[in-house]
Amino acid sequence: MNGQENRAEPPLSVVIPSRSRADLLCQCLTSVREHAPVGTEVIVVDDASQRGVISQIAREFTSVRVLRTEKSRGFSAAVNLGIRHARAAIVEVLNDDTEVEHGWADAVLRLFHERPQVVAIAPLVIRFDSTCALPRIDSAGDRYHLGGFAQKRGNGALLADRPLQTEEVFGASGSSAFFRRDALERIGFFPESFGSYFEDVDVSFRLRRMGGKILFVPESRVWHHVHASFGRPDRRLLEQQSRNEELVFWRNMPARLLPQAIPWHLAVLAAKGLRRWREGKLLSFLVGRLRAFSEFASVLRHRKSLCTGDVDSLLLDRGLPRPG
Repeated sequence: MNGQENRAEPPLSVVIPSRSRADLLCQCLTSVREHAPVGTEVIVVDDASQRGVISQIAREFTSVRVLRTEKSRGFSAAVNLGIRHARAAIVEVLNDDTEVEHGWADAVLRLFHERPQVVAIAPLVIRFDSTCALPRIDSAGDRYHLGGFAQKRGNGALLADRPLQTEEVFGASGSSAFFRRDALERIGFFPESFGSYFEDVDVSFRLRRMGGKILFVPESRVWHHVHASFGRPDRRLLEQQSRNEELVFWRNMPARLLPQAIPWHLAVLAAKGLRRWREGKLLSFLVGRLRAFSEFASVLRHRKSLCTGDVDSLLLDRGLPRPG
């Protein structure tokens, strides 16, 4: 490859943050190498892995760029580091516990070219689970309820039972999502104070309030080792989940919807609190919520910076979170 080709903008930059799952990262990189469009840039962000094991694995793939942090600052910061170094106009954030199918990026890149108002695309994410005889959906994009909680569309449904089509959705799940890089720049990238959990919902909210559209594209298929991402979170992670979920609601819910949303939100808090009490996790739930309320000054500053794009049409879900 000559110098001019090196400087050419790639069709896609794939950013993969990773910290400790070297075996899964290897499988992920193998699938990307086999199926990515010609010229795709792949960036692995080693989020302070022990003894640099993630960097060592990534460098076995000669075309992969490796960025390493000396201290872990969480998923969002790792993603932002990769995006800031990406050269393509379209960036995919991809979990290290995923594998992509042949042609997974083709329809996505075509739609970004044809529809300039589209700022993000959610692929069809399928559970990679050996205990399931038939494949089940992990995510067909995200939905957000007026009461202040997000859910993966189609989560757990048999893939064969769901007729799927390209359509507008509220958001894209963080396990795999495509973005226009300049749109992420305009909203200030991923919220680094979140670390992990609900950062993707916050990003989707801000992209929509900017006036952008988010599509679900079932032709783009990604397999997700779900059990690798969701083990048994400890007390600290449960607090972080609770904090971040509360912050998303207050940071982003349009002011004109708050009179409708707050009663629903109080009902959601009661339902979730009851569930956590039954699980023996009520204290972590409450501590996380209180941490969110203690940050209300920063929430108000954030709200002043928001655009006023229309999100009403995709905030139609009413109800309480399902048990489980």
